[in-house]
Amino acid sequence: MNRHHDFGTDAFSLPAVAAACGPFSTPGFLTSVAPDALLLESEAGLMVVEETPGSVRGAGHRDVVDYRTPLGTDVEGLLSDYAASAPPGTEFMIDSLPLAAAEAVASGLAGAGFAVEMTETESTAVIELPGSFDDYLAGIGKKQRHELRRKRRRYEETVGTVVHEIHDGSGWAFDEFVRLHRLADGDKGGFMVPEMAAFFAALAALDGWRIDVLRVPGTDTAGACLFSFVDGDGFYLYNSSYQPSLSEVSPGMVLLGECIRQAIETSLPRFDFLKGDETYKYRLGAQARALHEVIGRR
Repeated sequence: MNRHHDFGTDAFSLPAVAAACGPFSTPGFLTSVAPDALLLESEAGLMVVEETPGSVRGAGHRDVVDYRTPLGTDVEGLLSDYAASAPPGTEFMIDSLPLAAAEAVASGLAGAGFAVEMTETESTAVIELPGSFDDYLAGIGKKQRHELRRKRRRYEETVGTVVHEIHDGSGWAFDEFVRLHRLADGDKGGFMVPEMAAFFAALAALDGWRIDVLRVPGTDTAGACLFSFVDGDGFYLYNSSYQPSLSEVSPGMVLLGECIRQAIETSLPRFDFLKGDETYKYRLGAQARALHEVIGRR
């Protein structure tokens, strides 16, 4: 088992223990959230952690990392070897783990003689997408289908044609995403400080990240933006913003409907709202995917 800081290792090509976890175990994302993280690597496993005196945590704060999963086919052996060499009294606390990843982490710690607690702590919200948008609308039920159509119709009557655009990298769309974020009330409006904007800019420069925009017709302004990651496993909605002055015509919901439609039309298998139990996600057809925290003490 090797301990190092080389995010260029080929071990990132190993299969994830838990499937469909988006960008959160990729080297680009991990270097953005935890550039000084420690990589634990063997021939058949990779796990990225942060060490502090007396503790080991998953790399990156749980508020910005929606999924954690080790990579490879022998994570248990890798983690057991590492944990066995930890100083006495070291506590392991790894959060945001889907079940398969949580079981592998728990098994590795137990193999090193740690007392292990595995607790379901939160969840993501995932829509398993059908083959057509009509099938999707049928699946969410009459009331929600009517609401989605009503909101789109009201937007069109009040604002104009629905103009859905997809952008990547820096530029107008990214600037609009940040600008709209800062117009929000309360904590959301104070979230996009310069350091956080720089973090999102770093993500926007990576492959797979994109900004979906609902452009207000005939203008250079957005009514809503979704900041997301897309790969062959699905659409992962990481963050969003919208124009408060248009709140009565639901630009965010209109854009969500368009993104779900586009995901289905490009044959993506799922639409993942990531963490959070907001009611609208489940009204749009999502099901909860449990996340676990594993704590190991010795």
